[in-house]
Parts: sequence; C-alpha cells; structure tokens
Amino acid sequence: MANGHGESDLKRSFKLGVHGLLTTCSKEEFCKAFPGFTNAEKERLHHLYIQVIVSLHQNIEDEFEALCEETKVDDILGSIEELVEEQTLDPLYLDKTNLNTVAQALSTLKKNEIRNLTTMLEKSEAHNNLLRSRVELSQKEIHNSSDASNAVDKSKTGMWNN
Repeated sequence: MANGHGESDLKRSFKLGVHGLLTTCSKEEFCKAFPGFTNAEKERLHHLYIQVIVSLHQNIEDEFEALCEETKVDDILGSIEELVEEQTLDPLYLDKTNLNTVAQALSTLKKNEIRNLTTMLEKSEAHNNLLRSRVELSQKEIHNSSDASNAVDKSKTGMWNN
C-alpha cells in the first residue's frame, strides 16, 4: 500500500510537530537579542537565521521521509489498516485472535517507533547544536570586525587630533 491514510496522517502529524518546534521568532524579537549590532548586521544575521531554520526544517523532513522508507512504515500501516478493516467486517474476529499476541506486536511496534524517533531527535539536536555554533561564530566574527573597525576609526581620529 503506497501512501495510505495512516501514513499520510503520520507524516502530517510529524510535520505539524516539527513546525511547532522550529517556528521562527519575529524579526523584532530577533533584533532585540543583538542590541550592540548595527541594523545591517542584524539584517544579515536574521537572514542567516531564517536560512538555518528553513534548512533545518527540510533536513528533518527529509530524514523522516528516509526513515519511513527505510522502516517500510507505509507497508506496516497498510497491514494494520487491513487488520482493522477485517476486524470491523468480522464480528467473530476477536474470538479468533489472541489478544496477548496483538498487544505484544503493538508494544514492539511502539517501542521501535519510539527508538527511531529518539534517534531522529538526537540527530536533529546535534544538527541544531552545530548550526547554533555556526551562528555564534558568525556573531563573534561580526563583533570582532566591528571592534577592529572602531579601533581603526579611533586611531585615525587620534592621529588627526595630535
């Protein structure tokens, strides 16, 4: 079963969850975090920040898609949907099925899902930390270049005043 109802619900829920986690702050809030920077510097940083968030969104969604393909989520969800349909069509189905077996199978599926999502989250957090480090490094470089520019301006002013 390719791209069934269960799979599309899963992917839609995941995307909504990721969107909630990675929603960007307003430009005004962002600029308030950098009071010592010029408007041009704030603009460049905000542009970089938006690029990072967009890239992070795409990377997480791509990783999720790859994980779904790797673990054959669509096949598993298709099988579950078929089982559910069979159960609703056959009133005696519960008599034929060992509930402990079903509970164990669902428990195993959920544990695997949790393990996979935890791994994805750890990868995303590591990637997010890397991006944060890059932004901090860029901020330091901008600050250092601003300090150097100020020092040059002061030395020029001092030379002309002597």
